[in-house]
Amino acid sequence: MMNKRELELYIHIPFCARKCAYCDFLSFAVPESTYRDYMDKLIEEIYGQSSCFPDSCVTSIFLGGGTPSLLPAELIGELFAVLHNCFGIAADAEITIEANPGTLTMEKLEVYRESGINRLSLGLQSADDLELKILGRIHTFDDFLKSYQRARQVGFTNISVDLMSALPGQDIHSWKNTLRKVVMLKPEHISAYSLIIEEGTPFYERYGGEGGTPLTKEETQEISTRHHSRSILPGDCWNNHIELPPLPDEDTDRKMYEMTRALLATQGYERYEISNYSRSGFACRHNIGYWTGADYLGLGLGASSYISGYRYHNETSLKKYLSLDLREAGAAACEIQELSLEDKMEEFMFLGLRMMQGVSGNEFLGRFGRNMWKIYGQVLDKLQDQGLIEIEAPWVRLSRRGIDVSNRVFREFLL
Repeated sequence: MMNKRELELYIHIPFCARKCAYCDFLSFAVPESTYRDYMDKLIEEIYGQSSCFPDSCVTSIFLGGGTPSLLPAELIGELFAVLHNCFGIAADAEITIEANPGTLTMEKLEVYRESGINRLSLGLQSADDLELKILGRIHTFDDFLKSYQRARQVGFTNISVDLMSALPGQDIHSWKNTLRKVVMLKPEHISAYSLIIEEGTPFYERYGGEGGTPLTKEETQEISTRHHSRSILPGDCWNNHIELPPLPDEDTDRKMYEMTRALLATQGYERYEISNYSRSGFACRHNIGYWTGADYLGLGLGASSYISGYRYHNETSLKKYLSLDLREAGAAACEIQELSLEDKMEEFMFLGLRMMQGVSGNEFLGRFGRNMWKIYGQVLDKLQDQGLIEIEAPWVRLSRRGIDVSNRVFREFLL
């Protein structure tokens, strides 16, 4: 497979037990009977799409969601049997499944291993049970510990843990406690993001949660004791009115951000991307592909693809997706866009600069036949004068200060 074109696969499983209060991803709860219908249609799409990639070598596969670990073990096993039958998958491919604590059993984990899955991404978010309840998560920290231990028992040697800071009511001490509890477990990878309030979510309306078990009077009192200033949750969030602390202020958010970098560095985690840290050799190869312009094929409801300079996404209506004849390649594709040279150069800069190594002028020239310094010379000079980037030709990377205002930096590269 050495001479074959490399390809990444993203497979979307849109189902979750309950929508979290901050989530704007394409995910939702459905009756369990729908899982079989969806898998049948997904397999149909795999057969249809794989015919277009007979000479590709799949270097990474990522099952995201939603919560892929909700599905019964036999459906995941069936899915991977089809993938191995339809695609040429590299022997050393990185194969990841996202999982939520509380949804993993030993049977599921064993099937994952037998199917070739070698990387587990666990969505913890917080080690504080009150914070988890405010987020609308369905698990506790103890659930996470049990899931983590089961994964180690069945032989997973590459585990990533997702964390989220700047949560309602969270303070520096709580965030530090979460970081410390996680690093004690020695996962190979940690993703640490600040909460973003996305439009259309319950959090966007009034920092609410969606569904779930109401906070008890004791829990509400604990929040009241820990945090003096509060806002009110809407009554339909947990079936009653409860009090919710405000979001941390910008200064506290920034301190959490800096603490993450410093604490993880002392524990042997290298920051290789703005929000991602890993032990040596365990950076997420799949995501690096996104940031460096690799071709990836999205399969499943709403999944996005980038193939040979074309970007598109799949149908986002579950009812319509299930009704399509997906034996025909591209039948689910929507909004197909051919990227211009300017589009590609822009993405090379603002996606590549997410990586701590930065972007290379030599690679820019090889990929586009243009001199990066002539295209972006004025912008690079301006950002360097402002202390937002560092230049060590042929490399350009964000400075420490530039990382703090990365979105502002990225906008500068829009032609």
